[in-house]
Amino acid sequence: MGKRFATKIQGQASKVEVVADLKDKLDRAALVLVVDYRGSTVKQITNLRNKLRNADAQAVVAKNTLMNRAIDGTDWEVLGDYLSGPSAFLFAYGDINIAIKAYQEFVKETKQSELRGGAIPKLKLSAKDVSAIADLPSREQLFAQAAGAINSLATKIAVAIKEVPSSVGRAVKAVETQLEENKAA
Repeated sequence: MGKRFATKIQGQASKVEVVADLKDKLDRAALVLVVDYRGSTVKQITNLRNKLRNADAQAVVAKNTLMNRAIDGTDWEVLGDYLSGPSAFLFAYGDINIAIKAYQEFVKETKQSELRGGAIPKLKLSAKDVSAIADLPSREQLFAQAAGAINSLATKIAVAIKEVPSSVGRAVKAVETQLEENKAA
């Protein structure tokens, strides 16, 4: 009887640790996806984890009841609707676009996982919403576009500033030529 009681206490302690770990991941995450991983092999899940690691994201398999405890009273409560059946949770810490694309690449390769949905803090995302986010340009692409626009504007301003003295010079030359013609006449 004592051994069973000790095992039960150890089990409760590990559940508390798992919930604390999930809360920590939620605190750092910009996006969380909930996927059904049925049919995926350990090798495939390891492959997904490697892809996500390169995208500043992480895949975690946890019981829905533990995730429910972790999201309770947080901005992530909207994930509760997706917690049924075997679930893996993808936590994106950096550019969410890159993390979603890494997951989509995994799905194309394996055809084993189904996206139930996801969330950003306080906002529930359907699978369709997540796909739409993946179609947006990445953060780096947006920065490059903004830098290009700023550079273009700066170039136009420089050309306009350079053109002012040239225009004044041409106008002075024209007036000078006209005065010389008037003197000659």
